[in-house]
Amino acid sequence: MEKEGKVKALFLMSLDTLIIVNSYILAFIIRFNFDFIMDKRNELILFLPVIVIIYLMMLSIFKMYKSIWTIVGIDEVAFGLIACLIATGIILITSTIISSIYYIDYIDYITVLLAGLFIMIFTIGIRVSFRIYRRMISHGRVLLNSSNISNLEKILIIGAGSCGQLIIEEVRKQNPIKQKVIGVIDDNPSKIGTYLRGIKILGNRNKIIAISEEKNVDLILIAMPSVDGKVKKEIIEICQSTRAKVKIIPGMYELIGGKVSLNRMRDIDLRDLLGREEVILDKQGIKDYIENKVVMVTGGGGSIGSELCRQIAKFSPKLLLILDIYENNAYELENEIISNFKNLKEKVLIASVREEKRLENIFNEYKPQVIFHAAAHKHVPLMERNPEEAIKNNVIGTLNVAECAHKYGAERFVLISTDKAVNPTNVMGASKRMCEMIIQAIDKNSNTEFVAVRFGNVLGSNGSVIPLFKKQIAKGGPVTLTHKKITRYFMLIPEAAQLVLQAGAYAKGGEIFVLDMGNPVLIYDLAKDLIKLSGFEPEVDIKIEITGLRPGEKLYEELLMDEEGLRKTSHEKIFIAKPGEYDFEMLKLGVNALKKIADLGDVETLKTALQFIVKTYKRLDTENNSVFNEVALHEASEAI
Repeated sequence: MEKEGKVKALFLMSLDTLIIVNSYILAFIIRFNFDFIMDKRNELILFLPVIVIIYLMMLSIFKMYKSIWTIVGIDEVAFGLIACLIATGIILITSTIISSIYYIDYIDYITVLLAGLFIMIFTIGIRVSFRIYRRMISHGRVLLNSSNISNLEKILIIGAGSCGQLIIEEVRKQNPIKQKVIGVIDDNPSKIGTYLRGIKILGNRNKIIAISEEKNVDLILIAMPSVDGKVKKEIIEICQSTRAKVKIIPGMYELIGGKVSLNRMRDIDLRDLLGREEVILDKQGIKDYIENKVVMVTGGGGSIGSELCRQIAKFSPKLLLILDIYENNAYELENEIISNFKNLKEKVLIASVREEKRLENIFNEYKPQVIFHAAAHKHVPLMERNPEEAIKNNVIGTLNVAECAHKYGAERFVLISTDKAVNPTNVMGASKRMCEMIIQAIDKNSNTEFVAVRFGNVLGSNGSVIPLFKKQIAKGGPVTLTHKKITRYFMLIPEAAQLVLQAGAYAKGGEIFVLDMGNPVLIYDLAKDLIKLSGFEPEVDIKIEITGLRPGEKLYEELLMDEEGLRKTSHEKIFIAKPGEYDFEMLKLGVNALKKIADLGDVETLKTALQFIVKTYKRLDTENNSVFNEVALHEASEAI
């Protein structure tokens, strides 16, 4: 593709050279009444190479050899005019200077202006003709296949912005004999009745159903990547009431580089039905602490970790370290990063956060300046049955990475936490709450700014309910749900990663940032929506079965403890919880005790000890909440 672009640019330059030379010859002939004056002709021949270079340089500066002329618009025409006007001005000034130095009338003003007019007309005209020719060819194909016009797929586009405009052009370019855009819908009253690339804007969203029936629309394309989440959800629900197939351009946070095309259209899914709004970032604030820094992401191959890596890559770190114990995920992410960010320096490190010595070596070699700690076990039922692993990976792993960050002078450490850490009723949540306590305690005596970011579930993450529901639907059901009234907070993976980066920019040390998760979602409704999106009717084609709450599972989650309170940041979706006061040495004592008990495999004592350390942990599997004490904690720690 790059070679093809260079060939096209050389072809256009050659064409422009011919236009410039012939425009000056024509202007010269007209200026002197078709009479060649020998002296003037020689002056023109001498100065013509300079004229050609000046025009080609200006056309190149204004990107006239990089534009896609089959979809030329007003911007390209304007740039062409400006380039030609500036080049004409430079030639007039140059001619004047030469004339004043050598006291000769080098090339008179009338010839220069007349030639400049011709060059403007022909350079822009030849480019516009490319588009006209392409359009004629497209229409010609349709006419040649007129017997199949009734079989064309009829498309209705929602959104009369630049995205909708590009989609119209792509349909004409790629599928003129298969598809036809029959109209555009837009809520802007001033646009209704006008035309977008020759296609009439037929009305607002209230007309979608009527137009779909009247025009027999086969496909509705929602081309509004930056629209408000709630508006998008409302439009989707209207479109789904028609018989047409519905596709959507992803939100801008899903588009690498912000590129929009017909190939990026996808089916409607739960991301769209959540109605989450686009995140507005203080990009400069993020850039200030990421750009030209060595940035490490632990758990870099996971759902949140990998998205953090993608978002961090946009801010040009000096080196991106992707640390993960699972090589397959890390390998796939590395290939993606290399493909999409060709100038980025990155390195995959296969390592476990449990291995203190391995982490020491890594920190000593690479000296990461910013650390995002996303490595963690997060599956509630599995950690309830395997609490030793939650302690080793979540608690001990966090302590290991945090101590290395402090020892090797990292500037910032951001812990990825969870709403399950608030008043936890399970081991996973309690282990993450202890992680928050560790980073708040270590921050007191460190130059590193330690903070945590707490949020709820992310849609479609590994081990979440959505992939499970999809598998159950694919098998014909039933979809299993633990309780009909169970609710959870949800946000999109890119949204969560962006807000984590933004929260990191506000770090002063010791804060727990709480993200605005919106309203809780009823999982029963989520299951019904997913069944409908799969083309089935809930409780008719696919049954929903209630199985009962699992050990440690809450009916609803909380984002804040009673004693924490909230204060605002400059971002409307990020809040700060009141920092807690914890003694780091006592917490280390607790970690050592938990490690010893975990190594012994004493599950009951482990849970009881964890409950003693994390005072807000309320176990649902026992009435015995006070059998452990500080003496027992010291004894367990000293037994190591």
